[in-house]
Amino acid sequence: MKKWGFLLVVISLLLSSCSSTKTVVKKTTKPTTKVDRIVSNALKYKGVRYKFGGTTKKGMDCSGVVHVAFDSENVQLPRISRDMAKRGEKISLSKVKKGDLLFFRTSKSKRSINHVGLVVSHTKGQIKFVHATTSRGVIVSNLSEKYWKKAFVKATTIL
Repeated sequence: MKKWGFLLVVISLLLSSCSSTKTVVKKTTKPTTKVDRIVSNALKYKGVRYKFGGTTKKGMDCSGVVHVAFDSENVQLPRISRDMAKRGEKISLSKVKKGDLLFFRTSKSKRSINHVGLVVSHTKGQIKFVHATTSRGVIVSNLSEKYWKKAFVKATTIL
């Protein structure tokens, strides 16, 4: 009888020591730099519908996304893309980095700039930017897309 009791205790210990508990560790990293926070704030509007003059989750336009993102870090920019284009320092595409601005001419009018996007990444020559389009709202696009490549006018750095 003692053998069976001892055997049951040993088996119980073995079985209980083999059980595992699944611990899920959710890694949350807060943006640490001003640029990271600006880009993170702009990306919060991803999926928001387009609204001319919009600056809220109810609707955004391209310059609204950029203006609100920079304003969240107390960086004042004009509200309109063509006026934003007059700020900062013009840079080449090879020097573009996260947080820089890309300016476009998307209409055939004589007005040179009517669209802006905020660079979210520049990796291996691929420049991704967040902006608002009339058809899809706030999205992330790649500058290598034919439409954006053709409409591109200039890039500037603000920070």
